Amino acid sequence: MTTSMELLDPTLLLTRREIVILSHLDEYVTLEQIATALFVTRNTVKTQVRSIYRKLGVSTRAEAVAHGRRVGLIAD
Repeated sequence: MTTSMELLDPTLLLTRREIVILSHLDEYVTLEQIATALFVTRNTVKTQVRSIYRKLGVSTRAEAVAHGRRVGLIAD
């Protein structure tokens, strides 16, 4: 069964910053490294990653990256 979240365009669900973080998740770097690159704290990144997971309906980094690739948020 398809949920209402799955019917929404993922590019509308995620903020620009969340899309940037999602692309960093694909680079196999730590949350600390992402935070440093974006000039924010690790906790900020952690909160945004949780939001990404919730919005995409996933529970792991690998699932988020795979979903991001599948819907075109992350280039192959």
